[in-house]
Amino acid sequence: MKENLSSSSVWSSIGQKLHKNKKNLISVLLFLLLAALTFSAICKGNDMTEVAKAVRKMDVWYLFGAMGVGIFFVSAEGLMICYLLRALGNPIAAGRCIKYSFIGFFYSGITPSATGGQPMQLYHMKKDGLKISESTVVLMTVAVLYKFVLVVIGLFMLLFGYHPLKNYLGSYMWLFYLGLLLNTVLVIFLLIVMFGPKLFHNIVTGVERFCVRFHLLKHSEERIEKLFGFEEKYRETVQFFAGHKGKIVAVTLFTVLQRCSVFFLTYLVYLGFHLKGTDALTVMMLQASVYIAVDMLPLPGAQGITELMYKSIFAGVFPGTFLTASMCVSRGINFYFLLITSAILTVIVYILERKCSRKKPAETAEYN
Repeated sequence: MKENLSSSSVWSSIGQKLHKNKKNLISVLLFLLLAALTFSAICKGNDMTEVAKAVRKMDVWYLFGAMGVGIFFVSAEGLMICYLLRALGNPIAAGRCIKYSFIGFFYSGITPSATGGQPMQLYHMKKDGLKISESTVVLMTVAVLYKFVLVVIGLFMLLFGYHPLKNYLGSYMWLFYLGLLLNTVLVIFLLIVMFGPKLFHNIVTGVERFCVRFHLLKHSEERIEKLFGFEEKYRETVQFFAGHKGKIVAVTLFTVLQRCSVFFLTYLVYLGFHLKGTDALTVMMLQASVYIAVDMLPLPGAQGITELMYKSIFAGVFPGTFLTASMCVSRGINFYFLLITSAILTVIVYILERKCSRKKPAETAEYN
């Protein structure tokens, strides 16, 4: 009987791994397909030799500045995670939290609607010994503020820059409205989940029942007790942040800086091509409109639609060949460069974790 049970568990484990690998493979293939189609669309109708010449003429200091801003954009999330975890009494190093932000960026970039980022961050935080309840609240707080700031920026643009925004966006204005609406709905939902104990309880128990019903998990009273304990710790953490509004205000202001930094990146590219005539606020507003429009679309990295919107919206800002050249540089830095950097760091983390897991059994054997 024991042999049958162990054999069943082994095959179940193998099946779960194959299913997980299959999902990851599909995500990667979809990402590569979209990347290939996007690259093909960029090349079509453009003299890429001239585009390459324009890119080579870009001031290298502005290029490095834009890359630095891109690194700051991702790292800033890690600094916010670090600040909130320390507020909860976790003496964690900033570098470790920045690691979480790069891992999150990588998995968000290759999964539809950026759904893979936070689960992987939570996984690595758990491996580092952090409490799941606290980690969950911290990540949700960062996500809510991230989306909230984007919604506020979008509403600010509609109130104080509607006519120029409409002129630049043209036929893409409906996509901007859709992106703003979806982000607003998500912010409201996350806030309800965070501050609605009953809804959170229903979600947690509902997921557990679903997993048991479809034989993804076996019924376990011990697990149910742990879930209730998790809920209690989760509520305590939410109440802590609700009682320390100053810390939330600080993180919100830093999120505004983080958000604006990636919009400013495009203006650095504009200056790098020695162009004049368009002010920083206009360039940042247009880049923000692209982010708002594509942020919630179910495409890995919002590939394709981002490039199409950019070429349409920035046609009046970057003349001639500079339009495609600027798109290649700005999009290359704020997504592909950061994605490759995040992928390298993720692989390094994986290798180091594997080495540590191999050393631990050896050390345990020595003591035995």
